[in-house]
Amino acid sequence: MKTRRKIWFGVGAAVVVGAGATGVAAPVVAQTTTVNVPGALPTDTAIPLRPGGHLIVAQHAGHAPDAGEGGEAKGLANLPPELAFAARIALLRGHLLVGDELVKQQQWNAALPHFLHPTEEIYGDIKDQLAEYKVPPFEAALKVLARVVKAHKGGDYADALKPVQDALAAADTAMKAKQDNWPGFVVEAAVETLKAAAGEYQQAIVGGRIAKPVEYQDARGFIWQADRMIEAVAPELQKKDAAALGQVRAGLAELKKAFPSPMPPRTPVKDGGAVLGDVSRIELAAGKLM
Repeated sequence: MKTRRKIWFGVGAAVVVGAGATGVAAPVVAQTTTVNVPGALPTDTAIPLRPGGHLIVAQHAGHAPDAGEGGEAKGLANLPPELAFAARIALLRGHLLVGDELVKQQQWNAALPHFLHPTEEIYGDIKDQLAEYKVPPFEAALKVLARVVKAHKGGDYADALKPVQDALAAADTAMKAKQDNWPGFVVEAAVETLKAAAGEYQQAIVGGRIAKPVEYQDARGFIWQADRMIEAVAPELQKKDAAALGQVRAGLAELKKAFPSPMPPRTPVKDGGAVLGDVSRIELAAGKLM
């Protein structure tokens, strides 16, 4: 795992030195189509971007149902199993987090993909490990929650969300019991979550615009979730290296500037290279906290 991290640091250092978009690989080409708004939205439908009853359908490029989140499954598969499990739980939470933001803004259609993707893209990769962590299956609960969001049933939303949150809390408890260095482990999982966010953000931008709002929202949810993870163990991290924690917090604050709201701006606040550079700087500081 140390060898893998050194490789990422090397890439990150290059990005920090030359933080423009030319310093990173080109994003995957978006698959976008203009359609009339139907009664039900496809899974990857994003948000209305044009007047006159049209919206941009922004599909997850390269997201086959079994491909894993944002093409990140291959990278997570190379991690130690416990860390990969933790990262996937974090990504699942990130989807729910940004979905919840959108629900609270009554943006039900924009929220829906973030309640469908946990089942379509993540659950299949963790279901075989749930028994090991003594977490009861919760795929059915995820599907109920997605149906509630699809139907815009605000009165049923909190009740549908609770069993999912309970299952995730049980996973946290079980993961913590397996770790000798829980704060450091949380930091590692948070960094993996930020890497996934950087990838999603790069996919969101096409031709200098945020052409795929769902990916932008994925990235926002993952970043906000990583921030929550860091803050959950901040007292222990403060004791270990207060300066490094300060650097991580400052990096997250800078990174969040690219995401002014759950509904994305048409023009990116930062390009993909700048966001990748922010994530790299955070990881460099986070390495002192693991």
